[in-house]
Amino acid sequence: MKRHPNNSNLTLYYDRTFQDLPIMVEKGPCVLEYLQRLFLAMYLACNQYSRVFAFRFDLQFPYSLNIHDFSVENGIMSRFFESFNAKIKHNRLMAFRENPNAHDTMVRYAWAREVGVVAGHTHYHCVIFLNYEAFRTLGKFDSSQNTIFARLMEAWASALCLSVDDVKGLIEIHQDSACYLLQRDNIKSLEDFFYVASYLCKAETKVYGDGHHGFGASRN
Repeated sequence: MKRHPNNSNLTLYYDRTFQDLPIMVEKGPCVLEYLQRLFLAMYLACNQYSRVFAFRFDLQFPYSLNIHDFSVENGIMSRFFESFNAKIKHNRLMAFRENPNAHDTMVRYAWAREVGVVAGHTHYHCVIFLNYEAFRTLGKFDSSQNTIFARLMEAWASALCLSVDDVKGLIEIHQDSACYLLQRDNIKSLEDFFYVASYLCKAETKVYGDGHHGFGASRN
């Protein structure tokens, strides 16, 4: 391991596993501190719930939008997760009114900010962890439906101060590797997910020194 050449606060990590879980070494070295925060978010979710619904997605900006109009770009992700969390809390409140035995969930997450090598376009890779007993699917990819995907669209629109119609096509779902059932006592389920999610922790395509964070994650 060695310090990141562009950020001395970060450590490059070259091992093939982290906490005995495989990581995506073919993408180059990861950042140790990012792996630690991703693992903590997953660990806390699985410690609280025996089954966890984990999913990954990408957030894009409209090419017509000058993101530098925002005074602090990092605030966009804070607004996104605050909005998404509020929507989940509202859904659970409605569920409890209909069924006192409905399951609650915390929203845990991790995200990585990247800048495209060719076009220089900023985008985000994200993962979210929910209680599987409360949510277990993204639902139809339609903003008019009462689904997780619709809430993602609404939250991204809210974060960007745009309408839902304006963010259509800006949430990318990799359908072959988007959704995972994590089971506390099933190490294979944790291995499969962490390998894919470790992509967020790679050092490549992160930009430092421009006043923006390259990675963020929930802390409790």
